[in-house]
Amino acid sequence: MERKYIILFDGTCKLCNSVVRFIAKNDSKRIFCFVPLASEKATEYLNRYNKKDVNRGSVLLIEDEKIYTKSSAVLHILKCLDGLWPLFYVFIIVPGFIRDPVYDIIARYRYRWFGAVKGNPDYRSC
Repeated sequence: MERKYIILFDGTCKLCNSVVRFIAKNDSKRIFCFVPLASEKATEYLNRYNKKDVNRGSVLLIEDEKIYTKSSAVLHILKCLDGLWPLFYVFIIVPGFIRDPVYDIIARYRYRWFGAVKGNPDYRSC
């Protein structure tokens, strides 16, 4: 069975939905599937991995029974995409306490800068 990676994301964030579409477009192996954080399925995953208190502005990646959050999730996702995107994985050597504050700033202002999605977003569900 082919390995699937599960991405939990903010389904009402316009930036997040654009990123999901970008990932799907650059995922020729179709290894990623997507679950909005506000869904029951996401709650099941969060409970399973003891991440009940996760910030709803976070992206999470479940890969091989491991869960990655924030910038670590983003870098692990980029590592699996087509093209030159895997080159960004080199930034994994930068400690999370340096990477994550940049992620947190974008997450905090994402609605102000990019807005919210109206209607149902289109994504490849799990």
